[in-house]
Amino acid sequence: MNAAQKSAGRGLSDKALPRVVLKPGREKALRRQHPWVFSGAIARLEGTAEPGDTVTVCSSDGAFLAYAGYSPQSQIRLRILGFDAAQVPDADLIRARVEAAIDYRRAVIPQNIEACRLIHGEADGLPGVVVDRYGDTMVLQCTSALAERWREDLADALVSSGLSTSIYERSDVEVRRLEGLAPRAGILRGIEPAAPLEIREGERRYAVDVRSGQKTGFYFDQRENRDLVQSLAAGCEVLDAFCYSGGFSIAALYGQARRVTAIDSAEEALARGRENVAANAFAEQALEWRAGDVFAELRALEKRGRKFDLIILDPPKFAPNERHVSRAARAYKDVNLWAFKLLRSGGLLATFSCSGAVSPALFQSIVAGSAIDAGVEAAIVRRLGAAADHPIALNFPEGDYLKGLLVRAE
Repeated sequence: MNAAQKSAGRGLSDKALPRVVLKPGREKALRRQHPWVFSGAIARLEGTAEPGDTVTVCSSDGAFLAYAGYSPQSQIRLRILGFDAAQVPDADLIRARVEAAIDYRRAVIPQNIEACRLIHGEADGLPGVVVDRYGDTMVLQCTSALAERWREDLADALVSSGLSTSIYERSDVEVRRLEGLAPRAGILRGIEPAAPLEIREGERRYAVDVRSGQKTGFYFDQRENRDLVQSLAAGCEVLDAFCYSGGFSIAALYGQARRVTAIDSAEEALARGRENVAANAFAEQALEWRAGDVFAELRALEKRGRKFDLIILDPPKFAPNERHVSRAARAYKDVNLWAFKLLRSGGLLATFSCSGAVSPALFQSIVAGSAIDAGVEAAIVRRLGAAADHPIALNFPEGDYLKGLLVRAE
């Protein structure tokens, strides 16, 4: 931390901070309180700033716009911490944001706060920060230079919340390299978590590996959609494609599905899924696990004449950014085409995209094209999204990454 940052931490004037001056006309996004500034909008840096340091952001005429975390190696050069000139970011601000985020989760999911997302980046005013709670363990993921700079203060605030004294870090995602940050994982506070540990979603029980599982170990964003699948599954033959550790499959079994077929390419995920079936006391024969490429498996099922009443498609992110949208569109088209071919008349397809670069309108168009090519008439029953602990800030539409459609085949 340089001298300016220490001054800011003591609550001194923003004059102690380095200044980033924007090019003329490039302040419009900040006037709308968008939380990112890209490198092409910046005219110059006045002073010296290390990665993650707080800087004052000014328009070309010198007017104050915001305080931001500086990331010299990222295309997202600035991530905004506040638009109030009188509130220079410090540890107290970080603690207040953490407390506000936790209070929000208590309000929207009071029965499930022991297993949920506690902090969701920009939507909670903490860009690049993700915190998920798994019972007695919280998992922290820092994906920006700003988050890295405030890492210890974040950990202190989380411990002070009283929810847990153990924090495991999963800052091992590829996006950190874009910030010039090396991957890192391990215990940050408290004791090493059990492997696996168990969480509950109502009656559902899941074994989770927070050390090496996808994301921070589990997909909390799909919790409400798992509830939906459980409510629809009675008497159905269900196909859960890209099943991971069987989140939707377990929900379908609790919903009294007649039989579930679950497909994933990762053997370790399927092994965890089998553990989940046993932990929930379902008979092993109630669920058929298929290991392999999902696209190939869907084609093989169609060739065998299999049909399903309810299909869930929850693929990985096919488009990490806009450059990959065309390729992703082809993948979404293909997988939905085969799903429609496998769906019985009157059956339901719950199909998702977690690619933020794929807009809801484009995703709907892709699914519609798949239905036409499959020779199926279909209608949208319901639009789906992330659970309430993954809020979307109105000034940050990029946060609306998970989109889904519940479609009925005619």
